[in-house]
Amino acid sequence: MTDLTGRRALVTGASSGLGRHFAQVLAAAGAEVTVAARRADALAETVALVAAQGGTAMPVALDVTDTASVAAACGGAAYDIVINNAGIALDGPALKMPEEDWSRVIDTDLSGVFRVAQATAARMVAEKRGGSIVNVASIVGLRVAGNLSAYAAAKAGVVQLSKALALEWARHAIRVNALCPGYIETPLNSAFFAGEAGQALIRRIPQRRLGQMADLDGPLLLLASDAGAYMTGTAIAVDGGHLVSSL
Repeated sequence: MTDLTGRRALVTGASSGLGRHFAQVLAAAGAEVTVAARRADALAETVALVAAQGGTAMPVALDVTDTASVAAACGGAAYDIVINNAGIALDGPALKMPEEDWSRVIDTDLSGVFRVAQATAARMVAEKRGGSIVNVASIVGLRVAGNLSAYAAAKAGVVQLSKALALEWARHAIRVNALCPGYIETPLNSAFFAGEAGQALIRRIPQRRLGQMADLDGPLLLLASDAGAYMTGTAIAVDGGHLVSSL
């Protein structure tokens, strides 16, 4: 098992779903985890779950769309590992999308990733310790799906941003990679995938199943740990073969 003992990790969007799961995975590997999100009550639940498994976690309020909030949450001691997970998805046809919805998705999913990466990397550089930044993108950033124009654009931006930052920051021993999940089952989407439309989508995945959050554990730990020491600027898809499905 990957040993992250002595490493300090920050996980954004850790109040539920993948972020909460990532916090538990990193803590189980020995990292001291700071969990960040806007909802204090939900963060408390994440901290309790980590503690129940014998891990260490502390909460911090963070709104990735607010530069002052990012500075306050990320301006303390340097993190060794940053999981840039906070994001939202608003679907609907592009012709009917209000500009405020477009701006909200881009500001959260792309600009928010940049704000956190910039703030945490600045501390890594100042303390000359290097680190690993994992930006959570999506296979929708690599291949589009209908009615997700803003989300697809934002996640494609995250992939390219990860590559650009990897190039700039390699000399500081900072690795930046993108993790691109496919369709992963969570409490928020399980009802949809149990229905007819969801089942039809699953049949299009070559492995004929949804991903489970645990399917992301190995790739996450690879990118976060020294096991991926020579990996930077990559985009790893974890999707059951969905990206290579037949057209």
